[in-house]
Amino acid sequence: MRVIIDTNVLVSALLHERSLPYQLIALWRQGRVALVTSAEQLDELRRVTRYPKIRARLNPAVAGRLVNELKGAAIMAQDLPDVSVSRDPWDNYLLAMIEESKAGYLITVDKADLLILERHAGAQIVTVREFLKLITGNEPGF
Repeated sequence: MRVIIDTNVLVSALLHERSLPYQLIALWRQGRVALVTSAEQLDELRRVTRYPKIRARLNPAVAGRLVNELKGAAIMAQDLPDVSVSRDPWDNYLLAMIEESKAGYLITVDKADLLILERHAGAQIVTVREFLKLITGNEPGF
């Protein structure tokens, strides 16, 4: 099952190893989902993890390791189509990744711009909690 994890969820996973977002990374590392990324997303991940408020809480080497891991093991969506669906133009590349990769899910916490869409190009747009419940059959938590 191909999934796309919004960059803000990836950052949250890096900041909190005992979190629902981190469980998504664990599912990918266990081979239970196929994670889709793109050069655009990796650039955003690098940029966001350099923000002073993030750098104060996250060692840049940790973010760099995830970027390298994604480059080496995730499915790379390339030649993204132009998409202008989201109210936030910075989110449109995620929707383009769905179209290019045929991912089944976009996992996000962005209620205002992405979750409100519910679906795009056949993919469900869901929260971290919704996806974990769907994949594990249990209410996620610790």
